Amino acid sequence: MNMPATVNVSSATQFNPGTVTLVGAGPGDPELLTIKAARAIAAATVLLVDDLVSDGVLAHASPRARIVHVGKRGGCKSTPQAFIEKLMLMAAREGEVVVRLKGGDPFIFGRGGEEVEHLRAAGIEVQIINGITAGLAGLTSLGAPLTHRDHAHGVVFITGHAKPGDSGTDWQALAATARDAKLTLVIYMGVSSAEQIQADLLTGLPADTPLAIIQHASLPQQRHAITTLGDLRATIAREQLGSPAVIVVGDVVRGVAAMDLPQPLSLSRAA
Repeated sequence: MNMPATVNVSSATQFNPGTVTLVGAGPGDPELLTIKAARAIAAATVLLVDDLVSDGVLAHASPRARIVHVGKRGGCKSTPQAFIEKLMLMAAREGEVVVRLKGGDPFIFGRGGEEVEHLRAAGIEVQIINGITAGLAGLTSLGAPLTHRDHAHGVVFITGHAKPGDSGTDWQALAATARDAKLTLVIYMGVSSAEQIQADLLTGLPADTPLAIIQHASLPQQRHAITTLGDLRATIAREQLGSPAVIVVGDVVRGVAAMDLPQPLSLSRAA
């Protein structure tokens, strides 16, 4: 008789020399790190750190670790991706315990997939540790869900920033799908192209569709505005909201608007 395979859930993840671990640093608040992420950061001898990773997260690093800042921020000068991949590969081959520390989650608009493919093709062992993504943390900080049995049967995480040479998202088709399937839209990196996104979404969604813009999700300087799809661009300009921010579109936001909270609102007052 064949016995089912067993998994030893008590065995801790090992962070060995010559390996790379992609770690999600979460949206910024160091208390939102997973225990495994904190362990990986503490074990690293080399950390390659994105711009949006807060100092509180880096406090978990060993004082003997080498910290290399490889800036990645929308709308700003960034370290070339090929150079980051070269640094990871060199450090791993030198026997370092490498942690690639990325804001949010490595596999949600973090280019983690590209980095894993590059490292594995070179024969480097890679582990991935998920982090809380800003699209979840931002709306949660306002006391609203992304899904709801009555208002949203699903959620779409989507980028508002297309790759050069790519036509990008068909926002008109997405608007019709969101309307018909009752979906929440969570738009990353959409502030700079908000005018076009707004115009296209209005082809399929009503102008009074509730909408939240959350800047610096989970950090002490978090600000947000509750508005409607029809007033998206005007609200961004009036409240002077900018990147990094997420835009959440859908009826799940209606509960936040009903609370009649001051706008823009800091995280400390939202909690």
